[in-house]
Amino acid sequence: MFENISENIERAFKVLKGQGKITEINVAETIKEIRKALLDADVNYKVAKTFTDTIKEKAMGQNVLTSLSPSQLLIKITHDELTELMGGQMTEINIKANPAIILMSGLQGSGKTTLSGKLANYLKTKKGKSPLLVACDVYRPAAINQLTVLGEQIGVPVYSEIENKNPVEIAKNAIKKAKENGYNVIIIDTAGRLAVDEQMMNEIVAIKEAINPSEILFVVDAMTGQDAVNTAKTFNERLNFDGVVLTKLDGDTRGGAALSIKSVVNKPIKFVGTGEKLDALDVFYPERMADRILGMGDIVSLVEKAQGLYTEEEAKKLNKKMSKGQMDYDDFLQQINQIKKMGNIKDMMSMIPGIGKQLKDVDISEDKFKGPLAIIQSMTPDERSLKVVLNGRRKERIAKGSGTTVMEVNKTIKAFEEMTKQFKMMSNPGAMKNMQRMAKRR
Repeated sequence: MFENISENIERAFKVLKGQGKITEINVAETIKEIRKALLDADVNYKVAKTFTDTIKEKAMGQNVLTSLSPSQLLIKITHDELTELMGGQMTEINIKANPAIILMSGLQGSGKTTLSGKLANYLKTKKGKSPLLVACDVYRPAAINQLTVLGEQIGVPVYSEIENKNPVEIAKNAIKKAKENGYNVIIIDTAGRLAVDEQMMNEIVAIKEAINPSEILFVVDAMTGQDAVNTAKTFNERLNFDGVVLTKLDGDTRGGAALSIKSVVNKPIKFVGTGEKLDALDVFYPERMADRILGMGDIVSLVEKAQGLYTEEEAKKLNKKMSKGQMDYDDFLQQINQIKKMGNIKDMMSMIPGIGKQLKDVDISEDKFKGPLAIIQSMTPDERSLKVVLNGRRKERIAKGSGTTVMEVNKTIKAFEEMTKQFKMMSNPGAMKNMQRMAKRR
């Protein structure tokens, strides 16, 4: 995510770091490189120019030339402006009404139907809502079936009318059904087209006027760059939507849509899709995204993702084991499975400050877990609970049973021992205080 722009901006700051003396000329050169980085990322030209002009103006106004750490000050100014460029603050989805009606809009292929399922799952699991999905795409043959399958996977009902080809009627009937059955959020998936056309726009405007939604979301593929921004502008002129959802952001190495869309349509990005799984939907935090673009990581989001995997009781139990150094291979197995649930491993690791650029050319996939998982699952209950020592004979049996080698078994054992050691260190009160102090400095 944002790999290219992060590299280019980092290169821009090296213009300052490599100079013995900071001058107005090399500050200007740095800002020129930042503008080039934005344009290479497919950011709208006017947006890029205004952004860099603002940075230059603020930099000169804060006496960067006489600052003790001019490069750091310029990075801070750039960080603050990136945050503002993407919206400034996180903007909540409006679900105050009962029922709250959310109308989904966007082109075909933007991931709108899948996003509807992800949003329903988010509102159900994170906000305690009782959602109803509504299939109003009456043109794409597989659309109703796709939404139905998604609903079954997350345990959310789907309202559809197979014979009815009038999406306005379907939407109105669904709202009536939701009120009768106590659903407090209604998510209406509408038809998309391969390109913006008058018929599509008229239809979705008619749905909007008939149901008076509390929230209209525009769903767009982040990887389409400036095309995404231009489409958003067209939709907004007709629908006056409330917020943007960027899908496929995990595959977007440039970031042009995320950096341009707020300035062009003056509507906030509310969510981003970061993977194929139904829980791969994140609330959009401009400041955290600015952190990641500038290589500062995103520890807060990483911790939130990790916390979401455990109940309070599970967390207490694990913490107790960690503090006493009593973790076994069953705990190790649980940790591996929980990490897999968090999404793209490389993306998760990039949230740790300084790690992202080190992983640029490293292949980190879920396949890497297959060996260790098979090895642990090939152990006996006594071996997993550390009641017996894993001698050479046992290692050979485990390797044979898991389809691996003794060398791979030894690697897994070493990884387990290292994890146990690290967790024991982290549970040390002194170490925890140091980590808290570091977090406060951020």
